[in-house]
Amino acid sequence: MIVSASYRTDIPAFYSKWFAHRLAAGHAVVANPYGGKPYRVPLRGEGVDGFVFWTRNIEPFREVLAAMAAQGVPFMIQYTATAYPRPLEPSVVTAQQAIGSITDLARRHGQRAVVWRYDPIVFTDLTDHGFHLGNFAQLARALTGAVDEVCVSFAQIYRKSRRNLDLAAKQHGFIWRDPDWPEKQLLLNDLEAIAAEHRMRLTVCSQPDAAGTAARCIDSQRLSDLAGHDIAARQKGNRPGCLCAESRDIGAYDSCPHGCVYCYAVQDRDQTLANYRRHEPGAEQLAIR
Repeated sequence: MIVSASYRTDIPAFYSKWFAHRLAAGHAVVANPYGGKPYRVPLRGEGVDGFVFWTRNIEPFREVLAAMAAQGVPFMIQYTATAYPRPLEPSVVTAQQAIGSITDLARRHGQRAVVWRYDPIVFTDLTDHGFHLGNFAQLARALTGAVDEVCVSFAQIYRKSRRNLDLAAKQHGFIWRDPDWPEKQLLLNDLEAIAAEHRMRLTVCSQPDAAGTAARCIDSQRLSDLAGHDIAARQKGNRPGCLCAESRDIGAYDSCPHGCVYCYAVQDRDQTLANYRRHEPGAEQLAIR
């Protein structure tokens, strides 16, 4: 079994102590996001093959990763670095900090240990086609040699995402839109060419209409390479176009305080901040509503 930590929240950035406690205990309890009873996920033992961490800031998690590496526990990091204007992502680390962290992770754990995510791609009058070309190229140039894959996707505009984007647009005076697929594909083609110039393979996360290489964000082959032995896991995607290997996610929605206005995992920022402030590092389960 592969453990995902977590596409529902940023555990490395905000919940490193909680994860360290759960790793020592050997399990976590997870709230079922679709209703029903909480369930228990093992974090150690023969049934645990490896971990996929999702983050925008690995620095609070350094000691945990070092301990896992010393114990020979396979892991990989899906590291998001988008360098968008502050009205869209008000509290993430700077691009320079993210680049420094990614390159250092690659130096310590190998190039295969990190995938750069330019994700999600959001269209606003602050982040139009030209912005994305220049921004992506600058990041790709800085990350040349540190990563061999960059994963992209276009923002999924759920009802809560639309509401949060509308509120931010009104507050900060920008306009956002969700263009038709042909316009997205044009940008995707340009980004793929830029990635190739910098020795990266561009993959596309859960976009069934895309003409390009589909991503496997929970990547059993990459984990096998890192582990030095085969990690067998069946494909079990989370939504149409998803080619991820089967995993168990231990995060919770409405618990990431980054405040990115396009985020699909946060419905209410104030409630999310309250959840974060009251979470208990020693608890079996991450904070929820």
